[in-house]
Amino acid sequence: MAGTPRGFWHEASHQILAGGSAGLVEICLMHPLDVVKTRFQIQRGKNDPSNYKSLRHCFRTIFQTEGLFGFYKGILPPILAETPKRAVKFFTFEQYKKLLGYAALSPPMTLAVAGLGSGLTEAIVVNPFEVVKVSLQANRDAFTEQPSTFAKAQQIIKDHGLGLSGLNKGLTATLGRHGVFNMVYFGFYFNVKRIIPANKDPTLEFLRKFGIGLVSGTIASIINIPFDVAKSRIQGPQPVPGEIKYRTCLKTMATVYKEEGFLALYKGLVPKIMRLGPGRLIFDSWSIGSSGAPVPKEKCNPETLSAHTDCISQIFSVQHMT
Repeated sequence: MAGTPRGFWHEASHQILAGGSAGLVEICLMHPLDVVKTRFQIQRGKNDPSNYKSLRHCFRTIFQTEGLFGFYKGILPPILAETPKRAVKFFTFEQYKKLLGYAALSPPMTLAVAGLGSGLTEAIVVNPFEVVKVSLQANRDAFTEQPSTFAKAQQIIKDHGLGLSGLNKGLTATLGRHGVFNMVYFGFYFNVKRIIPANKDPTLEFLRKFGIGLVSGTIASIINIPFDVAKSRIQGPQPVPGEIKYRTCLKTMATVYKEEGFLALYKGLVPKIMRLGPGRLIFDSWSIGSSGAPVPKEKCNPETLSAHTDCISQIFSVQHMT
């Protein structure tokens, strides 16, 4: 692949600032769907006494029993993880892409493998935040009665330590969730983008990229959701307190499949996909609205910068799709 073009880092720094703000807005607006997704993923079959019967029933029950703030349980960990997650994904993606430039891979394949690598690296950074977030989201007490984010983190560390049974439990499932999603997303997006020609009309071009990104995110979500279910089962409350039933990723998938059927591996898919469109629209609109700082002409190579800046945009637009 071609090296990093002139003007790339200027555009990257601008996208990081715009994307960071958009990411925080997306978290605040879309977090209720994340809570609902987690609740569906941790419930174990129709015999579960606290089973949610439908998406509507879940929203109504949470509102009635936990209040409006019940939809915002566990919101602080993803907010705290936003900056390191964004930085890690961007810089590792670039480094993997450079390393893969020495291999005889097509540009779309290079981007897919770089996406896999950046997703795996990102997962290591965010997993402790995810453990705390899922623990808080699984708590059905009123919002004012549940422990704070820092109290929950301290409790996990005190009881189980920092390792794979404590603050880093579910790491293999998180690796699978992030790695698979990013690989599928980037591989599909840039292959399809090459097939569908660009449009000179800015509105139609926006819709083209938005549509391709939305379809890419949906396909990636369908493929990676079993890892997401396994992650929630491992990081969430166990069926019998004190007994670890869900321990490793693949074994958890096998257990869920055996006890609850194939479709149980796709619990939470609807709220997950519902988040894709609005979340991407928030990011794309925010980025366009914040694009007031042009790249200096003396630093710009227009032939290659466009493709690279689209990579930046896609890296940041998939931040919260996983």
